[in-house]
This record gives sequence, structure tokens and C-alpha cells, in this order.
Amino acid sequence: MDELRIAVGQVNCIVGNIKRNCARIIEYIERAASLGVDIVTFPELAITGYPPEDLLLKGSFIDENIKALGELTENVGNIIAVVGFVNRKGGNLYNAAAVICKRKIRGICHKTLLPNYGVFDEKRYFEQGSKPPVFRYGDVIFGVSICEDIWHREGPTGMMAQAGAALICNINASPYHAGKIYVRSEISKNRIQENGVFISYTNMVGGQDELVFDGQSFVMDKKGRIIAQADAFREDLLVLDIPLKELRQRTKGLRQARTGDHARVITISDKIPHRERPALSVFKRRPLEPVAEVYEALKMGLHDYVVKNGFQKTVIGLSGGVDSSIVATLAVDSLGSDNVIGVFMPSRYTSKESGADTRELVRRLGIRLLTIPIHAVYRAYISTLQPVFSGLREDITEENIQARIRGNILMALSNKFGWLVLTTGNKSEMSVGYATLYGDMAGGFAVIKDVPKTLVYQLSRYRNSLSSVIPARVLTKEPTAELKPDQKDRDTLPPYEHLDPVLKGYIEEDRDLNAITSRALSRAEVKKVLQMVEASEYKRRQSPPGIKITPKAFGKDRRMPITNQYRGK
Repeated sequence: MDELRIAVGQVNCIVGNIKRNCARIIEYIERAASLGVDIVTFPELAITGYPPEDLLLKGSFIDENIKALGELTENVGNIIAVVGFVNRKGGNLYNAAAVICKRKIRGICHKTLLPNYGVFDEKRYFEQGSKPPVFRYGDVIFGVSICEDIWHREGPTGMMAQAGAALICNINASPYHAGKIYVRSEISKNRIQENGVFISYTNMVGGQDELVFDGQSFVMDKKGRIIAQADAFREDLLVLDIPLKELRQRTKGLRQARTGDHARVITISDKIPHRERPALSVFKRRPLEPVAEVYEALKMGLHDYVVKNGFQKTVIGLSGGVDSSIVATLAVDSLGSDNVIGVFMPSRYTSKESGADTRELVRRLGIRLLTIPIHAVYRAYISTLQPVFSGLREDITEENIQARIRGNILMALSNKFGWLVLTTGNKSEMSVGYATLYGDMAGGFAVIKDVPKTLVYQLSRYRNSLSSVIPARVLTKEPTAELKPDQKDRDTLPPYEHLDPVLKGYIEEDRDLNAITSRALSRAEVKKVLQMVEASEYKRRQSPPGIKITPKAFGKDRRMPITNQYRGK
């Protein structure tokens, strides 16, 4: 045989469902074995799902994960399987990978670099691993590393390469943000340029709370070229052949003594066994266009949050605006029209155009629509509060009462029918507090919480390029909450095309007032925006979880104190 056949098992794992995750891994091992694969790899912590967070503090959870690994090992025949799990040694926990062959664990690799930034909190749970082993399979040596280990030059890649490893199998649970695939490929190229190895980059796929794992696993050759890539946002088994001559060149002439100086060598087999192999059709998938990639991430994040948490149907307050329109469209695309209910709740300020656009959207999406006017409920509120509010002018209080009535109605429907309420606020609104606590913020999942308003429009136009579902007027009319006569968003906020760059600089890039310049906004206007961001932290702490699609989302990425009097320069 002139090739080493490797496979990447890009699977969708569910945190805490250890039995189901192992069954999925075994299914993919069997598929890989039927294709004559030599080595198949699975994502980081594939047995437990990622991130398990404080489940790792439960001894029974660790026990079940270790027991499951033992049972899984019994199902691995002549193929080599690399599986992520939680290892316990000397009372410490390790983010680990088991290398399994012929129903035995041949070696265990511990993650050596533990990320503790952004959404990661691994030093809370895990101990840092030390010098990793490498594995000899015939005359090929390969190494195994875990996620962060490949992101830094001081990681174990160089040590394994010096020990003769020609292939590094890096297993990951790398969360998505827009354009992340290009970051991963650049990091891998850097390690290849330093060490002259092949890299098999295995990534998890699926939604987990606010995170989406996009898959897009790949194999990169010694020149830093992606020679095969798995699907984006779908489970996949990526299989390809690497010419043995390209892997042998590295180990040729290596003395065993020198190899032992750098890493312990574990021999799995003295020779690569002959296997019956069907022909492969390997092709390199092109990355999705940027807006299409975000759309697919939102679809997967929404689908998996709903399904993995045991919901079936969702309910959305429809206003005739672009935000509720794109959320409803995403819900239909990810869950099916039978599982989406729209609720139109007009007030005396709701325009005829909003009603017409809502009905047209519902018709095109094929979803059920409930129309529940709120004016009578609003008058009851005002009548009840009149003795207390007597002599005071109407202000934002009366606007927020309308929003809270709508939130109350949606939550009542959720309680009565078991529907999950999807909120419709975008990142621009959430940033500056242009959202009503216990009103339009009320719900179970905030689909576009991390999507700036300008990107909402791009996503809507992209979706309409596939098939026209969002009425054209929704994309051209001026944004308005319709909570008072002739209200427009620009009454309170700068135009979104000017607001969003300021928010990106402040929130995602941590720039201060002096470093943020805007051709369209004055320094005073920028300062006002930043003040609105800081004043709204208490609101964001009470918002539902939402899908991360930017490099820095609210929540685990950006952790600001609510009580905070620092305003920078």
C-alpha cells in the first residue's frame, strides 16, 4: 500500500448525553473502517460534549465518561481511533485524547495549553498536560494535540515533529465566529512552516447554548495547502489518502535514541496492515461566502438549541419589521414551517403597512398567524395606573407598557402551549439599550442577539436572493418601534450605518473614545453612544442566551461589571 488513509469524524455532540455521543462515534468508526481507513479522529471532548462547564465538578459525570470510553474501546478493531474525553489522574482532570486500536487504549494525550479567554474557562477545571507521546504506525510517526495546542508556537507541535512525527492530528471544539476558518488555516500554516508536517484539523459541529461549532475540518499538506475540507455546519466523514513517501521522508534516518529524547514513542504496529479499500472521490469544498456563512451559523445554532432542549414549536412576535422577519425566516429554514407560529399584536400606533407586510411574510413562509390586538389591554393598564400617574406627561413609560404587554402575551402562549419564544432584538439595539426589559427582551432564545442591524439587512437580502420571502418594503422602510405617533429609530439613535462601526470599535475591539473616530458622528455623539452602552449592562445581564457570530459577543466573551463608574478617557 502506498497511502495512509485518514478520516475526520466531524460529529455533532450533545453536552451530557454521553451514551448518545459514544453511539455516534462508534457509528462513524464503523463507517471509516468500511472504507479501509487507518486513522480516524474525533473532536475535543467528543464523549462529554463541549463545553461541559460545571458538569466537570460532578464526580459521577467523570466516572460515566471514563466508563463510556472503556465500552467504546471494545468496539474499535484494527482501525486507530483518536477520541476526546476527560481523563482523571491523581485527583486531577485533564482535557484528553485516547488513541485506541484493537480494543485497547494505546496511549493518552493531555492538552498542554489551556485557554482562559473569551468563551473559554479551562483553567477552572483542568490541569495542564506535559510532554506528549508520539505514535509509531509502521514506518509512520504521528502526534496528537488538542485545540489550543496548535495555536501557539510554544505548543507541543514542535516537540512531536522533532520526535519524527510527520502527521499531527489536532482535535478541536473551536467555536464559530464570522471568518474563523481563515484564522484556523493561518494558524495551521504557521505550524507547518515551522515543522514541515501534515496537519489533520478535526473540528466539532453543532450548536451548544450560545456557541456554534461550524465543522469545516480540513487536512493541510506540508506546503500549507488545504487538500481536503469537510462540510460547514453539517456532520461529515472526511476521508483522504496521504502518500506514504511524504510521511516516511521525515522519519527516514531518525535514530531511536534521538526520538526518545523529545517524546515517548508508543508503537501501535510494526507495519501498516493491508486493507481492502474502495476508491475515493475527494474534493476540496470552497468556503461559504461571508453572509451565507453567518446565515448557516444562525440556522444551526437555532435548530440545535430548540431540538437539544426538547422543544418543538417556536413563537415569534411579528411587527412587519426586518428583525422579526429575519428571525421568522431563520426559524422556518431551520425547524420547518409547521414549528413556527407568528403573533401580530397591533396597537393604535401600528401602521397599515406593518400589518400588510406581516401577513405577506406569513403567507410566503407558510406559518400560522395569531392576531391579538393590545389596545384594550393597554387602556386597562393606563386606567389602573391613572391615580398614580395623574398630572404627569406621557413619556417612554407608556411606550414600554406596550412592549411589556406584548412580551406578556408571548410568554402566556409559551406557558399554555409549550412554545419557545424567540426574541427579535439585534446587537445594535442590545448594545445601546434600545430594547424593553420584560418586553421585547422577554423570551427563551435571542436568535440575532449578536447580529448588528446592518448585518440583519445583509442577511435578509441574502435570503431573498435564494427565494423571495421577506417583503421588499420591509427592507426599504425606515426602522420604527411604532410605540408612539410617527416614531422612528433615528429619533433616539444615529443611523445604523454610522452606529454599527462605533459599536464594533468599542465592544469588539476594546477601543476607547479617543481611538474611535467617525466621519459621520461628532465626538459628542460617539461619547453619547458609549454612555448608552455602559448604562445598559444591567439589561443585557437579563436577556436570553443568543447565538455568537462575532469575535466578541455579550455574555461569556464580554464580561463587564454592572456597577461600573469607569468611563475611560
